[in-house]
Amino acid sequence: MGEPGRRQTLLSVASLLLLGVFVARLVDVQLVNAAPLAEEALAQRLVTVEVTPPRGDIVDRNGVVLATSVERYDVAVDQVTLAKWQRTDDGTVVAEGPFDAAQILAPILGLNESELAADLVGDKTFQYLAKNVTAEQLELVRAERIHGITWDAVSERLYPNGDIAGNVIGFMAEDGESTDAVGMAGVELLYEDELTGTAGSQTYEKSRYGTMIPTGLHSETPAVDGWTVMLTLDRDIQYFTEQALEKALAKYGARAGSIVVMDSRTGEILALADSGSVDPRDPGATPANQRGSRAVSTVFEPGSTAKTITMAAALEEGIATPTSEFVAPYEYETPYRTFRDSHPHPDQKLTLAGILVNSSNTGTIQVGQQMSDETRYKYMRAFGLGEPTNMGLPDESSGILHPYEDWDGITRYATMYGQGVAVTGVQTVQVYGVIANEGLRISPTIVKGFEAADGTVTARENAEPVRVVSEDTAKAIMGMLVEVTEDGTAPQARIDGYLVAGKTGTAQAPDENGELTKLVTSFVGIAPADDPRIVVSVVLYDPTSSIWGGTTAAPVFKDVATFALQTLRVPPTKGEVTRYPTTWE
Repeated sequence: MGEPGRRQTLLSVASLLLLGVFVARLVDVQLVNAAPLAEEALAQRLVTVEVTPPRGDIVDRNGVVLATSVERYDVAVDQVTLAKWQRTDDGTVVAEGPFDAAQILAPILGLNESELAADLVGDKTFQYLAKNVTAEQLELVRAERIHGITWDAVSERLYPNGDIAGNVIGFMAEDGESTDAVGMAGVELLYEDELTGTAGSQTYEKSRYGTMIPTGLHSETPAVDGWTVMLTLDRDIQYFTEQALEKALAKYGARAGSIVVMDSRTGEILALADSGSVDPRDPGATPANQRGSRAVSTVFEPGSTAKTITMAAALEEGIATPTSEFVAPYEYETPYRTFRDSHPHPDQKLTLAGILVNSSNTGTIQVGQQMSDETRYKYMRAFGLGEPTNMGLPDESSGILHPYEDWDGITRYATMYGQGVAVTGVQTVQVYGVIANEGLRISPTIVKGFEAADGTVTARENAEPVRVVSEDTAKAIMGMLVEVTEDGTAPQARIDGYLVAGKTGTAQAPDENGELTKLVTSFVGIAPADDPRIVVSVVLYDPTSSIWGGTTAAPVFKDVATFALQTLRVPPTKGEVTRYPTTWE
């Protein structure tokens, strides 16, 4: 009898002790350590995620969107969680596990059901299912409430106008090139910081399924949207210019080419076309070394288009006037070599204007040798040779202009008529912009400014205009250049209703072995000459139909300049320019 009673007593004591432990633990959890434990539990439920701001747009001068970003979603699965998922209806299981989930999700995501099922089965806690899913698709996925299915917001870059201005816009990182969505060329690269904005963050309580608890704690640091980059390009002029360039390559058998259209009053680039430029939607289709802009990175000897600098320097230094008289032979002897004109001819009695209009090398040398090398170098630098324009695109070349102290005997004379020096297409329009702006050099620019999300606009800082030559010198050169299109080497550059000033150029270019076996033909024009509005530079590399800029580049100038003048609604020529005789008796 004693033993059962003793056991009962011991059991009662043990129960009381155990109850005491539970009570003590309850007191500890609810009273003594309630706050720390609650904080620990909350910390386990809280999650902080980075909020990536939308990348800024790139637009043309009229607000036409050239590049924009839209929100997309990457959908993934936690295979372990999904394996336990069930959907019931009145207590009856109607769907469960990865195979039923695949049947539900495949039509929403546009995927093959069996292939999707293979991605849903396994022991991975993270596996991508679909990328760049639209917001509409995501809403359908969320509505299914399938445990284990997660998603992250991502940004997709779109180019609504296709490959137009791809050489300027650039493109985003391709798979395998970078792990981040960053700009890899053009404006996308150079203005990465402005376009990206500032990331924010979001902290919230999550359920055991990883979703936000609507009534839970929530805090947010707003992201700052990327700025819109406003370009100076006109989408329509850009498109026409690109098409004109492609037609020119086919017509004249040129290997490559570039065209630059600049507003002469402001330096704003209205169009910048490069043959074979990159398509932002498929950059991999273009070789890596051709994805930039040839007009800002490829240099060439300007040839006769640079004679304008020699003539302007001579006028500014008082060495000659437009009507100064010279005798230009076919061959001209110097201590270093014999220089020749492009065609055999008897001695020509040419004025200074006539030397430029007839593009005489021997006449230009007679003018240039009256100035010191230092003086001519000073003017070449003043016109912008030998330094980048800083127009607003990456990989811009400075061109090639060696210090005059390093010139050898041949280079000294060759630089007078555009050889022994190298320029870019953009530098060329800058040179003629000086003439169009009555002697002021206005730096070219391809970015107008930046617009913040609140509408605040910040203009891009550009260099102050620089006086290169006097107004009288610029006006005299303008009159001489008009004669080039009227009675000189470029009649095919004329535009009905508009007075055109310009200059042709032909120069040798090195091949892959450094031999001068290739040619570059060019034409740079100003219109209208009486009240300049645009400067257009056309450069064609290695044309096969002709070696003259007047028959290859000048007609392209006419087409592009005509369209630009019409688009800008520039009225026909009303005024006059001073014109000069080209010969003397």
